[in-house]
Amino acid sequence: MNNYRGIIFAYKSYPELRELVNRRTAASLPIFGRYRLIDFSLSSLRNANIVNVGVVMQRDYQSLLDHVGSGKPWDMSRREDGLRLLPPFGLPNYHTGNYSGTIEALNSVISYIKECPEKYIVLMLGNLCANINLKEVCRMHERSDAEITAICANYVPDVLHHRYVVGDDGYVMEVLFDREGNGEGIPSLECYIINKDTLLRLMDRCRSLDLHRFHQDAISMFLREGGKMRTYIHRTYARIIKDVDGYYAANMDMLSSANRAALFPANRPVRTKNAEGVSTYYSEGSRSINSLVADNCIIEGDIENCILFPGVRVGKGAVLRNCIVMKDTHIGTDCRLDYVITDKKVTISSGLTLTGSPKLPVVVPKESDL
Repeated sequence: MNNYRGIIFAYKSYPELRELVNRRTAASLPIFGRYRLIDFSLSSLRNANIVNVGVVMQRDYQSLLDHVGSGKPWDMSRREDGLRLLPPFGLPNYHTGNYSGTIEALNSVISYIKECPEKYIVLMLGNLCANINLKEVCRMHERSDAEITAICANYVPDVLHHRYVVGDDGYVMEVLFDREGNGEGIPSLECYIINKDTLLRLMDRCRSLDLHRFHQDAISMFLREGGKMRTYIHRTYARIIKDVDGYYAANMDMLSSANRAALFPANRPVRTKNAEGVSTYYSEGSRSINSLVADNCIIEGDIENCILFPGVRVGKGAVLRNCIVMKDTHIGTDCRLDYVITDKKVTISSGLTLTGSPKLPVVVPKESDL
């Protein structure tokens, strides 16, 4: 789609993700045994034939760089345009903290946006786990006279979220900030189709008024001044991953075949960095019940309701229940793990017991040796 440019926000780490983002941003967080969170936004754009994409970064992005590379898995490795990784080259030298908001992040890459020849900008989160039919959203946006189309969910998120109140005429009347649970309005997935000139105008206004936030400042101003905004309802699986509970729940969701079918439809594949490995080995006497297991694992114990990434080894006599075990983790013999998340390259000594709960899983940091 030649008239569209994608921008993915991949600069946030979210402290609620705790040890999982000690050395990475939320967008590069491994998930579902073989993917990273940013794969879903990149794939949604690619499936809509939007291959000119900027990824806004700020710090702790080495893991993201290693995974995304030139963008080849998403067919975004191009001589001109294609995938562009955007560090904060537009910020003043004295700015050494985190972005104060999304508008500040956008203004840090304003030269990139101004040089885009496309008429429309697709704004997406790098930590959104959803497979969005952007072709349909773009068609709807072009048919309407709205300057902004907000992509919303058909469920109530279990984290703080913004909501849009829509009038009888189909236009957004009001945005409600930081809501929890049921209430008035439609929950936002914080993804937007926005006319480029509208975005630049809002960025300029916010910069002149020293405002930094996209929803509380830019969108509020846009609606207050009579701007036309519509909503699109994404009706299948979606989660914005902002905390450990949400990350754990999203992984466990994929043990359901219905959720997997919703997130991975055959006509909109989710692409990721290729990592070929040998088949997983299950020893005699091992058991695997309702689990997702990647390639190159060795399973000698029992696993149930677990997600295992490549290179995991589960020792003889070990019992894992309701666990997420990331790449190259070694679980010793006779261990007992329940509701545990291990980051990459963790070693769990033989005979160790770790027990968490669905709402408070134990998180073992990367390269720990317990």
